[in-house]
Amino acid sequence: MHAMKRLTHLIIIALSITAISSCTGYEKLLKSTDYEAKYEAAMKYYNEQQYHRARDLFENLALNYRGREHAEDVAWYYGRSLMETHNYYTAAYQFKVFTRRYPYSPNAEEAAYLSAYCQYMESPSYTLDQSMTKDAISEFELFAEHYPQSVHIPEVNNYLDEMRNKLIQKDYEIALGYYLTESYRAAVVALTNFLNNYPESDYREDAMYYIIKSGYEYAINSREDKMKERLQQVINNYEKFSVTFSNSKHMSDCQTIYNKCKEAIAAIETNKGI
Repeated sequence: MHAMKRLTHLIIIALSITAISSCTGYEKLLKSTDYEAKYEAAMKYYNEQQYHRARDLFENLALNYRGREHAEDVAWYYGRSLMETHNYYTAAYQFKVFTRRYPYSPNAEEAAYLSAYCQYMESPSYTLDQSMTKDAISEFELFAEHYPQSVHIPEVNNYLDEMRNKLIQKDYEIALGYYLTESYRAAVVALTNFLNNYPESDYREDAMYYIIKSGYEYAINSREDKMKERLQQVINNYEKFSVTFSNSKHMSDCQTIYNKCKEAIAAIETNKGI
């Protein structure tokens, strides 16, 4: 038992020494001006999937290797290493630079795709700012325009659908937010604009429903001289909704609002002696 513990201890020490030596050699490479040795080591690390080390060496080479024999490979594998280490924002930029600097490279098409893909990977939840999502959409659309026969087109279309749906959901939540904060006039305008912008959206039914609810609350709290006109608009919206979504889960509530509008208009006309 004692001998086994001693053997285990020796193995741990040997592995630690190897790791320290390896680390020391890597640190020396980073500081070295032997760029050929540094390039060979970077490629070795990359092929061994030690992407963090490969990334740091390729980054160092990229600063000193422009115009040299392997400059294009350095730029390509630097981008790949950034992507493999989930540095998507920087990788997207690096791939975009690659396509500008090496437009005739065999990797130019893949770089253009990966630039868009890395921006897609940076696209946040719909609840957050969607600037990166819009940039990724633009990049994918540009890619599809330049490479319409690419093997990546099916996945590009899937990514585009996913991100466009995210923007739609974001816009719907913003429009609905006006209703939830009782800004009823703004809700009617925002939800109507939403329907105009996305007439085939999955949120169409709910958007029309909240236009009716918002419109009623806005109308019933209006000045007397504006109330009838606004109540009539709610009735018009209800009639469109009832034709389009006759089996809607919201129909009962909308029917109640419709009846209230009719009653309110009748009361207004009675008071005016119409």
